[in-house]
Amino acid sequence: MSLRPYQNVLRITDARRVLLLGFLLRIPIFSAGVVLTLHVVQTLHRSYAEAGLVAAASTIAIAVSGPWRGKLLDRLGLRRVVLPSLVVSAVCWAIAPFVGYWMLLVLATIGGLFVVPTFSIIRQGVIAAVPEQQRRTGLSLDGISVELSFMVGPVAAVWLATAFNTRIVLFGLEMLGVLVGVVLYAVNPPLRAAVSETDAAGQVVPRSAWFRAGFLAICAAAAAATIVLGGSDVSIVAAMRDFGAVSSIGIVLVPWSAGSLIGGLVYGAMSRPVQPFLLLLGLAVATAPMAFATGTWSLAGLALISGVFCAPTITATVDAVSRVVPSVARGEALGWHGSFMTAGSALGAPVAGAAIDSWGFGGGFLLVSALGAVVALAGYVALHLHRSRVRGHALAA
Repeated sequence: MSLRPYQNVLRITDARRVLLLGFLLRIPIFSAGVVLTLHVVQTLHRSYAEAGLVAAASTIAIAVSGPWRGKLLDRLGLRRVVLPSLVVSAVCWAIAPFVGYWMLLVLATIGGLFVVPTFSIIRQGVIAAVPEQQRRTGLSLDGISVELSFMVGPVAAVWLATAFNTRIVLFGLEMLGVLVGVVLYAVNPPLRAAVSETDAAGQVVPRSAWFRAGFLAICAAAAAATIVLGGSDVSIVAAMRDFGAVSSIGIVLVPWSAGSLIGGLVYGAMSRPVQPFLLLLGLAVATAPMAFATGTWSLAGLALISGVFCAPTITATVDAVSRVVPSVARGEALGWHGSFMTAGSALGAPVAGAAIDSWGFGGGFLLVSALGAVVALAGYVALHLHRSRVRGHALAA
């Protein structure tokens, strides 16, 4: 595998800057959820169900805000969207760690509604910074930075939460997010290329022009991928409990993430793209054997193989969205894409949990894998039929 495509992208100053900001911005995002759960359970002495309610309310708020904030990015630009987010986030999270449960629930929900649309901004920034032929490589690098943030953030946050009061840790993490948001505001990376790919300057494209079956199919693939990943996460925990090795869960999670990093690197360096539905099918097929693991090390090996398809599947859906949606509507489209992924992630855990209750940890892996495979096959067949109709109309014309 040649690293030259990555070297070419990293030579671009704007790309390096946006990727670094993305890495820093996502560390508080991935860390805060873990600390928030520990804060509710340990410091506020509430149940895990009540901690889950706070997480669910915040997640739903973020999913609802995605398309709305993305559309504002398209119309108003980065600074006019990010500044209110920074103010609301700073106020909410300066208060939330030091109040009771119900006020925390309200403030976490408000904070979710006004969260900085990090994923949409960073991905648009990457797309704008690199030439079109290097887009997939740039998005793969962004996917790798997501994996690194996920590997670094929660581990450091859990250590801090066990060493210090969760109020201080939660406050510090959220203020770190605000601080990096201020840097993002100051840098103000371009969200569209100087010469737009297909759009005239100032053009307004109605949602009906792109919010169609093709776009929704890509979003469905993204949602199915996060259902598989979210369900696998819960199933891994259940498997490690069955093995009596919960304290060694890192032996499984690290190879899982490492596989995703390897897969992302390989996919970004490939000369030709792969359809998102085929990658989703690969993810589903590679995840299913984890149901038959007999111990920690066999599960770790199977997780490494499954992880290879994680980052490429998500990257492929982002790349596909960027190509089927006009650039002037890309912020809203990526907002919808993010909302579908958030919904899939939220759905994956309870779906797998229900299967685990009935059939053990293997049922969790198999059910989410089956759902992913069904969506992948349906999407692939629908795409094939659509292209056949288009060719038929072209020949008739």
